[in-house]
Amino acid sequence: MLIFTYDKSFDGLLSAVFEAYSRKQFPDMLLEEGASLPLFYHEIISIVSDSEKSDRVWKGLKKKLDETALKQLMACWLSELPEVDMLLFRYIRKTIDNQRSIELNFGDPDVLEVVKISRKVIHERLRLLQFIRFQKTGDDTYFAPMEPQFNVLPLAIDHFRDRFADQKWLIYDLKRKYGYYYDLHEVTEVTFPDLENHHITGKLNEALLAEDEKVFQKLWKTYFKAIAIKERINPRLHKHNMPVRYWKHLTEKQ
Repeated sequence: MLIFTYDKSFDGLLSAVFEAYSRKQFPDMLLEEGASLPLFYHEIISIVSDSEKSDRVWKGLKKKLDETALKQLMACWLSELPEVDMLLFRYIRKTIDNQRSIELNFGDPDVLEVVKISRKVIHERLRLLQFIRFQKTGDDTYFAPMEPQFNVLPLAIDHFRDRFADQKWLIYDLKRKYGYYYDLHEVTEVTFPDLENHHITGKLNEALLAEDEKVFQKLWKTYFKAIAIKERINPRLHKHNMPVRYWKHLTEKQ
């Protein structure tokens, strides 16, 4: 068994593809550096992420796959599912080795799996847009915590930058401990080594909230209760349309 170890980044995966073709050795398993090794293997090759190599692989894929297929590939990577890297490695290898594009060959189990996973990730992005809730702070920055099932924040940032271009905001993934901050000019990825309570729970201390934010939260809760028709309440349908895992960050559910 041949094992490639890498830094578990997308650039690292593409670098692994480049190295595999350069060496004419293709891995049976991809593992993160430092991960536990299987009991039996015959060789381990450590892959160093190289932007030049990964760019060459990506440019090659752009020549053989259309924009939709490239987005599906990226969405699949952001699923963070176990062994998704090996799935994508096989998908990329088939793309490179075939003269014709494989993206519509749904008889291939790897192609079909990539499409299925990417659809789930894209749907999770839609959920994020639907259920994100901002809290206005005293310095007029809008803070929104989130804990999506998949790592979909990179897929949604363009939407928020276009939609809220006149507001400062910070969207933070509590699960993955990183976020994006918009300062009215550019979007910057941020992390907080010294975590405050709101970086863990997603709930801002009342002392940090703007005065009108407290009023708006109260109004929103009142409105949410007022529009509910008791005779038509359907808890099962409600949970289907608004999954329970989002409730902890919804103002109307507090």
